[in-house]
Amino acid sequence: MARILVASLPFAGHVGPMNAVAGELTRRGHEVVAYSGAKYRERFAAAGAAWLPWTRATDFDDGDLAATFPQVGDGKGLRGGRANSEHVLFGTGSGQAADILAEARREPFDLVVADMLAFGGALAGEALDIPWASVAVTPLSLNSSNLPPPGLPVPPASGRAGRARDAVLRGIVKVAYRRLVDPMLNDMRATVGLGPAPAGGGLDSLYSPHLVVAQGVPGLEYPRDDLPEHVHFVGRLATAPPSDASARLPPWWPELVAARAAGRPVVHVTQGTLDVGPDDLLKPAIAGLADQQVLVVCTTGGAPPSVLGPLPDNVRAAAYLPHDVLLPMVDVMVTNGGWGGVLAALQSGVPLVVAGASLDKPAVARRVAWSGAGVNLRTGRPGPRKVRRAVHEVLAKPRPGKRAHELADALTAAGGATVAGTLLEGLLVPARERD
Repeated sequence: MARILVASLPFAGHVGPMNAVAGELTRRGHEVVAYSGAKYRERFAAAGAAWLPWTRATDFDDGDLAATFPQVGDGKGLRGGRANSEHVLFGTGSGQAADILAEARREPFDLVVADMLAFGGALAGEALDIPWASVAVTPLSLNSSNLPPPGLPVPPASGRAGRARDAVLRGIVKVAYRRLVDPMLNDMRATVGLGPAPAGGGLDSLYSPHLVVAQGVPGLEYPRDDLPEHVHFVGRLATAPPSDASARLPPWWPELVAARAAGRPVVHVTQGTLDVGPDDLLKPAIAGLADQQVLVVCTTGGAPPSVLGPLPDNVRAAAYLPHDVLLPMVDVMVTNGGWGGVLAALQSGVPLVVAGASLDKPAVARRVAWSGAGVNLRTGRPGPRKVRRAVHEVLAKPRPGKRAHELADALTAAGGATVAGTLLEGLLVPARERD
């Protein structure tokens, strides 16, 4: 049995896949210590993991990020994204590393498994000089000589002129990283006794050189010929729904079942668990689909459904619904582009309409459109007419549904947490070699 540290940022979209990894490792008999925020302590405990609190790192509630980091505001736009990187990601990284290293001094770890954006996990793994792995809970953001720089709002170009464009963009971004990112990155590294990272390399140094477990499948990634051999796509990392999930369904659920049985299209609208203001997507989608021959099922991300105001006759709403129960009943999902929700939809064969505006969500929207499994609305606040047109396009054309089903097969075949567990165990040094 090995002692394994699993580090996760305390965001719901990160905790979900990292909890699946923790649960798989405990199922295999390992002692797992989960390092995340207090809000998610019980969730990791339910997976069989012990809990290491954020103490030197500033803990926060992902439902009200601005309460702890007022500079982030609503997290939207260039200013919000930069503040999120500076104060949440880099700002807590050194404290994360200090927490993990202090626990390792108390009782050593055999392996560190870090959410790729929990920077302190990467720093601690490198500083401890033990095997460590990264889990890409968002779309893979490793730099490539075949692609534009990660984070830029452009898809890969084709042809000689397009490749030249991408090369120029990579050069510009490398200079920007040297000025803006490298100082923050190297300050973090210095706090744990590590030297500077390669200049202008962005966040690549925070990916493990031993193993990267990536959510997704190649069909959702742009082609590249320089993907490192230690990067493995494992599909969707998720735990099984709770045994009482069906018992907690809303009273209107039989209406959904009846609509599905009658062949009436069902459209699910969600803003996930972050950026859940209903004015961005929920209300425009409701307005756009109100007089259509579809049943609209909305989830508010935790707020009472009353925040949506009076609902049209063809709309039903709930704070949460278990995706593994809901999605097999759905024909189209309208989403703001959270990677976990998108993968859940695709694994159920559900095509998508994506309105992504912040963080990694625009990149998710571009990947969905590139894959052929849905429509990218190119905005986080679409008008009602734009949503309606996109939903009708996805329902009318055969390709989005066909591609969604093809990706469903690929995501299931990739193996999820089971394959991730096997890959991670491959990093463990046999006991006889440690002695």
